[in-house]
Amino acid sequence: MKKVSSVFYITIALVIVAVIIGAMFPELSEEVTTNVNAFLSTSFGWYYMWVMSFLIIISIFIIFSPYGKIKLGKKEDKPDFSTPSWIAMLFSAGLGIGLVFYGSAEPLFHAFYDAPLSEVGSDQAFKEGLAVTYFHWGIHGWAMYGIVALVLAFFQFRKDEPGLISATLKPLFGDKMLGPWGKLIDVLAAFATIFGVATSLGFGAAQINGGLSHLFGIEVSFTSQFIIVLIVTVLFLISAWSGISKGIKYLSNANIVIAALLFFGVVIVGPTLLILNMFTETFGMYMQNIIQWSFRTASLEGDNRAWLDGWTIFYWAWWIAWAPFVGMFIARVSRGRTIRQFMIGVMLVPTFIIGIWFATFGTTAGFVQTSGIDLTQYATEMVLFNMFDQLPLSLILSILAILLIFSFFITSADSATFVLGIQSTHGSLSPPNTVKILWGLAQSAVALVLLYVGGLTALQNTIIAAAFPFSFIMILMVISLLKALRKEMRIISGRTK
Repeated sequence: MKKVSSVFYITIALVIVAVIIGAMFPELSEEVTTNVNAFLSTSFGWYYMWVMSFLIIISIFIIFSPYGKIKLGKKEDKPDFSTPSWIAMLFSAGLGIGLVFYGSAEPLFHAFYDAPLSEVGSDQAFKEGLAVTYFHWGIHGWAMYGIVALVLAFFQFRKDEPGLISATLKPLFGDKMLGPWGKLIDVLAAFATIFGVATSLGFGAAQINGGLSHLFGIEVSFTSQFIIVLIVTVLFLISAWSGISKGIKYLSNANIVIAALLFFGVVIVGPTLLILNMFTETFGMYMQNIIQWSFRTASLEGDNRAWLDGWTIFYWAWWIAWAPFVGMFIARVSRGRTIRQFMIGVMLVPTFIIGIWFATFGTTAGFVQTSGIDLTQYATEMVLFNMFDQLPLSLILSILAILLIFSFFITSADSATFVLGIQSTHGSLSPPNTVKILWGLAQSAVALVLLYVGGLTALQNTIIAAAFPFSFIMILMVISLLKALRKEMRIISGRTK
């Protein structure tokens, strides 16, 4: 444990305290997280909207600027992974369980339960439900992931800095980042990572439990979810032990194969022509309305503020909470690519894949709903499986979905243990297995406590609180990057001033 920094011990201590308090005082914990969530959503919703929009603007600027030619690494460096494997790892680490959990449920909710813009159940609400879902999962989140990953990759591979959030702020604060302030930043990043990933693990456990209950009658309960988390924890720790070039790479490729089988299965047995038409029209609607929706704050009483807080603001906070984890992971697997290649790949490829995925599952759910089967009566984690019941090959589709959730679960947790290991071992790209195992146990414990305290509501509340402090660090990272890129361009052109 010689490599371990004080960030490890401080963050572990904070996590232990949070777990103990949550386990001993579940009602108080739920009340506190609910109040914090309400305060941040109501008072700083406008702030989240500006932060996410600002990151898109910066991303576009960097892509088209001369900075885009700069390589993330030395002149002779080549990409460590093939493009298909690279995209698979982006996809698995950056999205994972959420795609399956919300694939059918979110578009259905926006169209047939609580439509944000049009009359519930109308054809327009059906289309807008899909377009709004693309908005929540598309360019905004991936621009943010891309920027955070770009900052980390630039300083790590171009400037030979350790793979730490604090190291990226040296152009602004100098050697102060080597002391207590730097430690504080790295602790905040690790803490956000723990709770961000724990939220997804909680969602995954709940949906696996729902699927097993639907297929085999296994009780939906905390006990069942505890056993699921325990089993998956053992599996992802085995994967984490094998390292990034084996465990995570192979699992990510497996995710893509299983996801493709599930996707094409639904396209074939579902309303194929409707899916293709809806994707074409609603993706255009998304692109047409992206600017307006990016600045929507529901400022007046009749603007459905509760919907905005529960969906858009929650999503922006969730993306931010995942930023240190996914950003650091994407940076780690992206050495050797130019900034322009990197940002275009990170922003556009996942956004397009996401659009096709949600169009397929969301359109199919809407088709089932309009045929007379009310899917809105089911809990979020059960919508997918009840939708499959109305399709041919339902058992095969349900089994594939459960396998995909398991696989995504393992990959996300595995990737997170790797990233947390980097954050707590002075930026080492090969953290000790002991450290990764301890982090794996910690994030599973947090997921279980959050499920015990208040189920999915507690998970959603916690994510907003965890994300808020890191959003300010993220803004500083962007400023630091622009300053460093300007200096790098002077070096490349041979100018000293």
